Amino acid sequence: MGSEIKTARLYTDVGLLTCDPAITADVVNLFHYLTGAARTPRYQRLLIAPTNMRQRFLERIEREIDNQRAGRPARIVAKMNQVEDLEMARALSAASQAGVPVDLIVRGFCCLIAGVPGWTENVRVRSIIGRFLEHSRIFHFANGQEDPADGEFIIGSADWMHRNLSARVEAATPVADRTAREQLWEILEICLHDNRQSWLMQPDGTYIQSRPAKNAAGPAATGTHAWLMELTRQRTAAI
Repeated sequence: MGSEIKTARLYTDVGLLTCDPAITADVVNLFHYLTGAARTPRYQRLLIAPTNMRQRFLERIEREIDNQRAGRPARIVAKMNQVEDLEMARALSAASQAGVPVDLIVRGFCCLIAGVPGWTENVRVRSIIGRFLEHSRIFHFANGQEDPADGEFIIGSADWMHRNLSARVEAATPVADRTAREQLWEILEICLHDNRQSWLMQPDGTYIQSRPAKNAAGPAATGTHAWLMELTRQRTAAI
């Protein structure tokens, strides 16, 4: 228990408790496969590496491109630790060239350079560095919906790296509950508005620390971690 408490004081993360039979059946199938009790199973809902995760993420990026070309709402917001996989980087570049807004919140290194004319001008990359180590992986796809909470949300263990998508067993799950999707969007939106702890990638691959305006308020002024802690205090006091 002591190590878990220490980790909770240093890391931010998200998880899902669910009794959705499709997801729980997928989890059972995955553990049967890992223990050798079953052959490679088919998964209804989960994205599992190295089985189907890469392809399902690529399909979702392509869907955003199709929505953009058809005039429907399209956007990709992805929060993770690293971006290195060449195929994923090429897909994001193609989305940018099609006009899809792409926001990447990447704590560590990102091999896709943002803002390169003709290639990634619609890609923005930021890193949140502060009191806590950002560890959650949250993937949002507008999926043709005006309200972000109506779009698709996926949380999981994998970064968009070759080792995670092709050389490890990783799991990610879609989030269907409306309240949970609203909470995930709140986290992403706070990160995107952070002008205190965020570092913004430039077209030459360097990073510049964002600075809040004199009249800034909310996460733009205080930063992601301080703002989330304050929100938690307020909501706990209201219970």
